[in-house]
Amino acid sequence: MEPTFVIAGHLHRDYLLPPLGRPLMDVPGGNLLYAAAGLGVWESGVGLLTRVGEDYPHDWLRSFEKRGWDTRGIHILAEALDLRYFQATLENQTVQHSNPVAHFARLGLPCPKSLLGYQPPADGDPKTPHPAAPRPNDIPPDYLYARAVHLCPLDYLTVTRLISAFRQASVSTLTLDPSAAIMKSTDLEEVHILVQGLTAFLPSEEELRTLFWGRTDDLWQMVEALGGFGCEFIVVKRGAHGQMLYDSVSKKRWEIPAYPARLADVTRAGDSFCGGFLAGYQKTYDPLRGVLYGSVSASLTIEGRGAFHALETLPGLAQARLDFLAGSVRQI
Repeated sequence: MEPTFVIAGHLHRDYLLPPLGRPLMDVPGGNLLYAAAGLGVWESGVGLLTRVGEDYPHDWLRSFEKRGWDTRGIHILAEALDLRYFQATLENQTVQHSNPVAHFARLGLPCPKSLLGYQPPADGDPKTPHPAAPRPNDIPPDYLYARAVHLCPLDYLTVTRLISAFRQASVSTLTLDPSAAIMKSTDLEEVHILVQGLTAFLPSEEELRTLFWGRTDDLWQMVEALGGFGCEFIVVKRGAHGQMLYDSVSKKRWEIPAYPARLADVTRAGDSFCGGFLAGYQKTYDPLRGVLYGSVSASLTIEGRGAFHALETLPGLAQARLDFLAGSVRQI
């Protein structure tokens, strides 16, 4: 059966040093999995769209299928790809990606041999496709009939090509979480082109401020400017400060607090939020409801470690948090 949802992004082999608890070494990760898990808290029928090398563990792919995810959109190249991703989260929640040997030494742990020689991925040219980024030709034909598509942070050229492919297929709901490399103050006109016609654009506050650096310090002015570019809804992810939502049609504005979760690891909470938003919006066509769903997905993710933690929580917990948050929304 064709998937109801499609998520495009990256898969990684994660090496995570959280502020508390044991490290996670060579486990499935990447923005694609965290977004799929955030969506999976609420809905099923997810198709995954990405590229991996022939050295990517095939048992991991089978484990995704066991979770009910469609992996036909994962294109396996006839070559190896370095998909290692290292992240050390310090006690103050500062995140670092370089020099894994020093971080393991700080904790009195040996550095895994598989991380020797590791260098964090360079930003590179945002207009040059990453080797692991999906191409339009990788899209299984029935993915084009999905009701809703989310694009995780990807390079500019890949995003433009995928947006074009899904628009031509008349996908009705299309959301984008931009990469930091796209959100540069010198690239405002290119962002204008990207967001035109999107259902929702979901940048972080930091990315938004970088995009409008030297123009304004007012977040709502930034949000309204993006809405004026032709995007229906703008959602600003603000971490512990919650989210801002702007409806560019009705001109309504909301502030939504973050759920007061027990913080364990903030890794890719934003991706989990985006998956939850897509599920909530597609269920109700209410952007505010989408933000509430996304906020709950993110809260479940940060209370544990790894891409699948949000899917392994107690039944009924997500709904209880949704009901709690619904009473905390503030329209301004």
